[in-house]
Amino acid sequence: MSITNQRVSARAFLKPLYGDAYYPDHVLDKGRDILLRLCARIEAERPADLAGLYVLTGAATEEFNLLEAEFEAAGSEIETVAREEIAEDFAFVASAYGFPDADVEQLISPREW
Repeated sequence: MSITNQRVSARAFLKPLYGDAYYPDHVLDKGRDILLRLCARIEAERPADLAGLYVLTGAATEEFNLLEAEFEAAGSEIETVAREEIAEDFAFVASAYGFPDADVEQLISPREW
């Protein structure tokens, strides 16, 4: 997966969570991959407006919904700290791709966590 946006390439997604043993690295790796796939998809599809962006971020959010079971199986969960960090990374992605006014709640609207 090739990311051309330099701000995104330099970003360590979910970084604060990796420093906390409560969150298993192997599950965080899958979350990071979801965010990187979202970036690749934004670069490939180049949404013209917020509505187009929200479709892409919604699909990525649904992938995070599925990841919740893996967190639980590892004795963890997507709780307040993780929820805030994930939302912050979604907001960063929106801003990095030219949508600084994206509503964070809209970016992750289908979330179940």
